Amino acid sequence: QVSLVGSGGGSVQNGGSLTLSCAISGSLPNPGCLAWFRRYPDPRKGREGVAAIESDGVAIYDDAVKGRLTISRDSAKDILTLQMNSLTPNDSAVYSCAAAKGQCAGYWRHTAYFASWGQELRVTVSS
Repeated sequence: QVSLVGSGGGSVQNGGSLTLSCAISGSLPNPGCLAWFRRYPDPRKGREGVAAIESDGVAIYDDAVKGRLTISRDSAKDILTLQMNSLTPNDSAVYSCAAAKGQCAGYWRHTAYFASWGQELRVTVSS
C-alpha cells in the first residue's frame, strides 16, 4: 500500500514559479509510475496528466508544459517533486500526485491506472 502526501502550491503572478512535493510512504512497485495530474475548475475538462516519471527516472511530459515544468524523484528521501516555472494563468488548477504499478509509457494519462493519490494542491496564477 502506497500513501502519498502532497504539499506546496499557492498563488503567483504570471511568469512566476512554484514547487509541488509529494511524500511517498509504503513500498512502491518496480516497475512503478509516479505522475502529476491537474484538474481545472470547469468540470467538463476532467483531470489531465501533466508529467510522469518511470522507475528508471525517464520523464514524460504533456506538450503544454514541456520546458516549463520538471518532474523529479528523490528515491533516497521518497519525495516526488514538480518544479513549475514560467507559469501562466492557464496553469491555474488543483494538482495531485499519483502512483501506479507498472510502466508510465502508454498508460500514464489514464487516471484509472493509478491506485494511489495525494490530496489536491491549489495553484493560482494571476495575470
